[in-house]
Amino acid sequence: MLTNYFSLPVRVYYQDTDAGGVVYHSTYLNFMERARYEWLRELGFNANTLVAASNVLFMIRSVEIEYFKPAVLDDLLAITVAVQEVGRSRITLFQEVLCSHIKLVNATIHVVCVDAEKLKPMSIPASLREKIGKPA
Repeated sequence: MLTNYFSLPVRVYYQDTDAGGVVYHSTYLNFMERARYEWLRELGFNANTLVAASNVLFMIRSVEIEYFKPAVLDDLLAITVAVQEVGRSRITLFQEVLCSHIKLVNATIHVVCVDAEKLKPMSIPASLREKIGKPA
């Protein structure tokens, strides 16, 4: 079950595309990263405060991505974030890239909470875990 749904509008700019105006495959990962960052901000957190207050960073452990249709120059996309699973130190997120409600790309992102100095897994801070909620 997915919880804590968030959507970020993103316009496709020339820098996001190849000479034919089609979005580069790796650019979708950038869009998803931006949406995850804004999702955290909406929850009341950002990278600087998480490091300062809790000494934590979030690192990508793995990405499973599927491409269905290409986005093109000037498309207005919706980049979504939804919590799929929460573990002690791991969050599994499901993300989609939509254009006019048509699915272009989806991905399952496994994120690990790590100590900012040692870069070793650690428990997700209670304040963040409370805001994320635990999917059923």
